[in-house]
Amino acid sequence: MSGRVFLVGAGPGDPGLLTLRGKACLEAADLVLYDGLVNPLLLRHSHATAQRTCRVGGPGDRHLDQAEINRQLIDAAKSGLTVCRLKGGDPFIFGRGSEEAAALAAEGIPFEVVPGITAATGAAVYAGISLTHRDHASAVAFITGHEDPAKPESAVDYEALARFPGTLVFYMGLHRLPQIVERLIAAGKSASTPSAVVNRATTSRQRTVTATLSELTEVVQRARLSPPSLVIVGEVVRVRAQAKWFEDRPLFGKVIGITRPEDQAETAIDQAVAMGALPVVIPAIEIGPPPDISAVDAMLDRLDQFDWLVFTSVNGVRGLLLQLWQRGSDVRKLGRCKLAAIGPSTATALEEFSLRCDVVPDEYRAETLADALVPLVKDQRVLWARADRGRDVLPERLKAAGAMFEQVVVYTNRDVTELPAAELAMLERGELDWVGISSPSIARSLAKLLTPAARQHLGARTRLCAISPVTAAAAEEVGLPVAATATDFTWDGMFAAMVRCQ
Repeated sequence: MSGRVFLVGAGPGDPGLLTLRGKACLEAADLVLYDGLVNPLLLRHSHATAQRTCRVGGPGDRHLDQAEINRQLIDAAKSGLTVCRLKGGDPFIFGRGSEEAAALAAEGIPFEVVPGITAATGAAVYAGISLTHRDHASAVAFITGHEDPAKPESAVDYEALARFPGTLVFYMGLHRLPQIVERLIAAGKSASTPSAVVNRATTSRQRTVTATLSELTEVVQRARLSPPSLVIVGEVVRVRAQAKWFEDRPLFGKVIGITRPEDQAETAIDQAVAMGALPVVIPAIEIGPPPDISAVDAMLDRLDQFDWLVFTSVNGVRGLLLQLWQRGSDVRKLGRCKLAAIGPSTATALEEFSLRCDVVPDEYRAETLADALVPLVKDQRVLWARADRGRDVLPERLKAAGAMFEQVVVYTNRDVTELPAAELAMLERGELDWVGISSPSIARSLAKLLTPAARQHLGARTRLCAISPVTAAAAEEVGLPVAATATDFTWDGMFAAMVRCQ
């Protein structure tokens, strides 16, 4: 049986610029072949096997020419797989997507092409440059700065480009910038034409330099820009000063370590990207099933006996209520139970089950939750769905208040044995600006995982941010210096604390 191939434009770098159709193709794929310029964060939308393809080899990259890539697509589809070929920018704008489509068509393999936001549009908009503008340009031209070396002569007509009444955008032209500038000016383009180079567009490492056309090469060399970069030439570059926005984001350019378990890091990743940062997932703990599922089942059989259900984490909510569903029951089993959650994230997890909390304290910590419950639980039956380890503030306080208190372990909280090699290397080189620590257990686990080379950067190049004073104290106890502590005990609060410390 033949499979099929989706040729999908991944956009220029920001993972939020993937189209909805592109996301659906990733979700449907058995195999993802993605270009070297594609943001790996997009792979979160797929459970498929993923392989990186690079037509230009770099350190640690396997070099594949276009013929090899075509053959992989064909062989995978002929074996019955659904393949998502994820390409930077748009597949049909300097992306060789048409070559891949032709190869598939020749083999009779069904395919679909999904457009993407091309690099020119993404780079210009994220740099604050409007490629067309009623005062400056009524046309725009996309030009390759890297033609096929096998061509007998260049297909680029610089005299026509010099006369072109609009904006010129050169793809892949950085390594030939001196020649492009020289030929444009020789063909009659004014040496004073406003120009720009946008490097690593739409990512947290975006850099934009502007100059007149004659000075552009020298300015780019001083800035030490490297590929991938786009060259923009035209009067529209003048609007950048008023329209730039992306590079002004509060954490722009910062590299932030997310220490949550990988399958729960998505919200924090999205928050970091939205603030202009580069998120790096370095999970310090893993979430696993409860040690004794029969104990959970026994408690579920008695749910209707309790007056209160207390949750202190999203994992507690899911651990209890998903097991309830797996056993063929549902939230009707809760009967008259009232619900308490330690904070808004936990309350939101309950809302996913169409359950509304009765108590959510203003401060998101066990002590404040206990303060809120103490007046309410005298002679009440209270059940706490918890992890296999953690603080015992709730049992002590609520029992003392007269509650008939019980607890059930619905998930395990385990330390990981080692950090991912690439992410650990970044820590050892001091490439992370911040590491967010969102629980005492994460602090203790991280302290065990850091090598001496990584520790030497803590407090200087790499700063630590704790989600709460309790977490900060746990970090300090194990020798981790905390530079900032959130006042709102959420990841939003941690990002706000990082901004305050800049």
